[in-house]
Amino acid sequence: MKNIHYIISFLLIAAVTSCNLDELPVDTASNQAIFGSANGLELYSNSFYNILPGTDVGVFQGDDVSDLVARNGVDNYLAVNALSPITSSGWSWSDLRNINYFIENAEKSSVTEKNHYIGMARFFRALFYFDKVKRFGDVPWIDQTIEITDSVTLYGPRDDRFMVMDKVLEDLDYAIKNITLTSDASSTRITKNVARAYKTRIALFEASYRKYHAEYGMQGTSDAWYQEVVNTANEITGYTLHQGVQEDRSYREIFISKVPFADETILTVALDASLQVFSSANRRFISPTYGNRPSLTRNFVNTYLNLDGTPFTSNPGYKTTPFVDEVKNRDLRLKQTVRLGDYRRTENGVSVVAPPNFNQTFTGYQPIKWCYDERFPYDDESRNDNAHIIMRYAEVLLNKAEALAELGNMTPVQWTETIGALRARAGITGSTLTTLPSVADPYLVNYYKGKFTNPVLLEVFRERAVELVFEGLRPDDLRRWHIGELFEDSPMNGMYVPGLGEYDLNSDGKMDVLFYQGTKPTSSNPAIAFVDVSPSSAAGRLQLSNGTSGEVIFNPGVRQWMDKKYLYPIPESDVIRNPALGQNPGWQ
Repeated sequence: MKNIHYIISFLLIAAVTSCNLDELPVDTASNQAIFGSANGLELYSNSFYNILPGTDVGVFQGDDVSDLVARNGVDNYLAVNALSPITSSGWSWSDLRNINYFIENAEKSSVTEKNHYIGMARFFRALFYFDKVKRFGDVPWIDQTIEITDSVTLYGPRDDRFMVMDKVLEDLDYAIKNITLTSDASSTRITKNVARAYKTRIALFEASYRKYHAEYGMQGTSDAWYQEVVNTANEITGYTLHQGVQEDRSYREIFISKVPFADETILTVALDASLQVFSSANRRFISPTYGNRPSLTRNFVNTYLNLDGTPFTSNPGYKTTPFVDEVKNRDLRLKQTVRLGDYRRTENGVSVVAPPNFNQTFTGYQPIKWCYDERFPYDDESRNDNAHIIMRYAEVLLNKAEALAELGNMTPVQWTETIGALRARAGITGSTLTTLPSVADPYLVNYYKGKFTNPVLLEVFRERAVELVFEGLRPDDLRRWHIGELFEDSPMNGMYVPGLGEYDLNSDGKMDVLFYQGTKPTSSNPAIAFVDVSPSSAAGRLQLSNGTSGEVIFNPGVRQWMDKKYLYPIPESDVIRNPALGQNPGWQ
């Protein structure tokens, strides 16, 4: 099927040339040609798909700036004094003008199917505003094409974020009611179920933002939004959790297939090698020099359950358990997310066992979730053409489970259908599949700084992080839960190393890494990775937490969290252009 994400029509060029509310594009396309037929409406609406995440932005890279991932360098969001009104960005309104222009003209059209396309436009307007509210808080609500003479709107103040989110909900409800396509086998089109799934994501964000950001005084309105999540999730039909032939591949194969599995995938970006449409997923996870070189942290890996459903952190001595032992008998998603003992890749046409490579990973927990074609010598090329998932049914189940837990309405049946179902696919057994937890896991309580103590909610948090890691949702989770300090406080720690020397990381009898201090030693093994853990406070260096033993600790540089970062500053140039916008708290 033609990949609609890469259709560029003359309409986009004609109707969208503006980046600011006071720079108005000139309509050069024939109004009748566009709005006088269903084909014209469809062609125009294809331009809205550019709002969705692309192949390299907002999906697998999104979690690089979070508590779950160790990465090279410090993002400007967390670097000291890097984010400011001068460096801020994102105050762009061209997509909104394009959408509003379409809605205004489509409403005048005599085309029978016009409400379907208006529903599409209002869905994308909801996404546009959701992104703006998350980033800036209060923003101007504009639901019409602005004329150059409309100085009141062009130079007016921002509207209250909560009013804007009420409008977003109205747009989503209109889209769900009027989009006629219920589902799409290719998982690349906007359908009624896509709108429903996005509504569960957006309503969950808004519910928890209202609940946990007490400074706004909107806690009393959060339950209504949580209930919207539950009601809408219950309306989504025709999907299930993907089950592969092999239990230990069911999870990972969702992310490495060229053709998306329609049983679970709701929306995806389809790539195409024949059209030279690729992404850089492999290169970013494998190359030692390209991108952020992301690796999972041990604090997060500790949250993966044992296969019998018990917490790994309830095992005596878990803190000093070496890598080769800590990964045994764990949630099967762990071996499908990072390299473990039986992981293999292809080199020069030969399948070889591939342990974690410390030339490519900082912590030893080296990701494989999106890496479908690991063939040397393509590691340093951007040639991924596996489908990149934007929305899948597992997230809907997690959104529903969290809303139920927050409302206090979770039942054993609902637990089994949501959290239990996800764990069952991961090979986990025991009462955790069907029985609500009654005691909070102390490791999770400590992980979340004591802010959350509800045992059901904490287990939903565990499941959400494990299931959705590297899908770009974690930063928003931390912001909506009002626990931004995890951006700064979470250590970039890795596997436990009993002492200096060589280690076999996958029990194949071959040494894979050599930790040393001082002068680099020699080795007859050409494949071994040498890791210098000499004492140093320099950014970019690895250490062992106890000096010559302990957890691997990576120092990316100084990270700084301040509560004002829950919102980005309005770019200074836009405030100068329109002083009525004001500035977000703390950024004045």
